[in-house]
Amino acid sequence: MVTLDINGKKYNLDVAPEMPLLWAIRDIIGLTGTKFGCGIGACGACKILINNEATYSCLTPVSDAKGKKIITIEGSSPNLQLLQEAWAEYNVPQCGYCQPGQLITATSLLNSNPSPSEAEIDDAMSGNLCRCGTYQRIKNAIHHTVELKKQGK
Repeated sequence: MVTLDINGKKYNLDVAPEMPLLWAIRDIIGLTGTKFGCGIGACGACKILINNEATYSCLTPVSDAKGKKIITIEGSSPNLQLLQEAWAEYNVPQCGYCQPGQLITATSLLNSNPSPSEAEIDDAMSGNLCRCGTYQRIKNAIHHTVELKKQGK
């Protein structure tokens, strides 16, 4: 039995400790916002926050998440909420499949660096692939969020 703290709620799971966290979140708990993309940590669609750090849930065993705070795209944090608003304002998503991972990664970036440079944004977001090519809109939305935070929002 493993207890996970996901989006502020405790879940007791009877799963193998080596089960990828992605499958526990999607298939056992039923939070399907976190996506399966590649299964090898190359695309970023499965990213979640573990203790505020963007993490590939497809590579992380359930046992590694025990006792840590997990936030998925269904969760909430100040930076995630502001980024979601900017994503809508800048019309970022096209197909939308990669966007949960993109938002989680941007949230992690702003959690650790409230005013990232262009190069820091590029570096942080480089582990997320977007088949639709919305990279410039993603960067614009991140820059907009930084500006909103500087204005005290």
